[in-house]
Amino acid sequence: MYAEQIRGPSFEKGVRMVEAPTVCIVDEDVAARWQLDTLIRAAGWRTECFASAEEFLERPRSMRPGCLLLDVSLPQLDGLALQELVAQWREMPVVFVTRRQDVGTTVRAMKAGAVDFLAKPASQPAVLGAVRCALDRSQRALSEEASLRSLRNRYALLTRREREVLELVVSGRLNKQIAAELGTSEITVKVHRCNMKHKMAADSLPALVRMAAQLGLRVAAGLAPS
Repeated sequence: MYAEQIRGPSFEKGVRMVEAPTVCIVDEDVAARWQLDTLIRAAGWRTECFASAEEFLERPRSMRPGCLLLDVSLPQLDGLALQELVAQWREMPVVFVTRRQDVGTTVRAMKAGAVDFLAKPASQPAVLGAVRCALDRSQRALSEEASLRSLRNRYALLTRREREVLELVVSGRLNKQIAAELGTSEITVKVHRCNMKHKMAADSLPALVRMAAQLGLRVAAGLAPS
């Protein structure tokens, strides 16, 4: 395999945590891999090159900015099938660079979320522009994932009663209604509500509602974020 396998520090469940962005090039054609590899490295990014989808799938998933520069025509598992397999890897957007240019293939790739679909031989500006867009998308996805992970950690700090109060608040209940539903006093509800907002780092009701929506909690229609 023509590749520089960049070994980063280990991460739980086989996922590596490293910092620099990496462009993964998957193309059966040795010359095409070499050309893309040279171009991407000259632009200042890291690369990893693979001759098949199967080789790429042996690579541990990496939680850093990156993208997949992919040919459609690959041995055994083709590029479109590989795109489907990594569809949930939001940190790894796909850019196609291929000679296979029929309308059906292009439409299928773009509907599945490809950043771009370039015809070989693609111009250097087109490739670099697509990679730049893909890496930006990757960085946003990782930032969103980090924010959600932090939010879930804060939610885990809530007591059972504070979670109940949170769910009732975002369902549109007033303190008096929450107290009646939980069989406690309004003052106690206010204390739980204050503690809950502090732990969640929510400085307003709209902020709390947005957090609840991200956590998958049921939010009243009138409070739901747009």
